[in-house]
Amino acid sequence: MEVSAPLAPGVGSNLSLFQAMAYAIIQTGGKQYKVSVGDKLDVEKLVVAEGDTATFDQVLAAGEGSNIRVGAPTVAGASVSAKVLKQHKADKATTFKFRKRKGFHKTRGHRQPLTLVQITAINA
Repeated sequence: MEVSAPLAPGVGSNLSLFQAMAYAIIQTGGKQYKVSVGDKLDVEKLVVAEGDTATFDQVLAAGEGSNIRVGAPTVAGASVSAKVLKQHKADKATTFKFRKRKGFHKTRGHRQPLTLVQITAINA
């Protein structure tokens, strides 16, 4: 087994851990998400077919490293493109209502419709 000399800082190491990635903060379905290219995330149901492209125009902030543009309230001309991977439902959320000494028991369930998207481009 050979022992190599230690490398100089940053030489041969994984520099991508320290480099700032481009990201954007988008708003959809009443929620805000911080996204980068390649991210997969579940958002509230979008009326877009699977395999099609969805465009998010409400970009609140976009940038890379120290070069960040913040909108008031949105960044003018910025958009985020995403590919729709799947339309599905979330796990069931069960609610149980109970009133003591009244014999009242009510169980209800809900499955929120979601859309799985993968971010393909940030146009800022």
